[in-house]
Amino acid sequence: MGLLQMYFVFFSSNSTRLGNICSCHHFEREDFSAKASRPVTLLPKVSLNHLSIMSEQFLGTWKLISSENFDEYMKELGVCYSQRKLGSLAKPTVVITKNKDVITIRTETIFKVNEVSFRLGQEFEETTMDCRHAKSIVTMEGGTLTKVQKWGDKCTIIKRKLVGGNMVVECTMNDVTCTRIYARV
Repeated sequence: MGLLQMYFVFFSSNSTRLGNICSCHHFEREDFSAKASRPVTLLPKVSLNHLSIMSEQFLGTWKLISSENFDEYMKELGVCYSQRKLGSLAKPTVVITKNKDVITIRTETIFKVNEVSFRLGQEFEETTMDCRHAKSIVTMEGGTLTKVQKWGDKCTIIKRKLVGGNMVVECTMNDVTCTRIYARV
């Protein structure tokens, strides 16, 4: 039984593979754009070691402590009524681990467990908690882990950042934004 997607958004809104979607910020350079047959999107220059250190701040176990506008966000995703009600009852635990350059986010609820592994800046396929099949990319910029998730002609952006020792997750689709706050366990 599918439920909902707890996001991790981990991921920056800069995407070289998903193109201009979801109001993503793009960095174009005239010298590349002039030679390309279509606009070129470039990630800003950041060392991989720096990204690795920044992403390690998110490692650990996190428990949901508050959620705002989650039902509206799930509705915007297209999640059915019964799954939205179960999703609203779930108090997920999120475990974020890293093995070399592969980050894994495991979301555990009493209803379902979902796990996704990825490398920063590389597109990957995933099945969400609510059983959507999506192509996603996660990036790190300015201390925010941003996931851009696309399926069909739709997309959502999930941003994770650390504020006051808590992990704040903002999930946005169209003009609907949900904020979920997790405390480190």
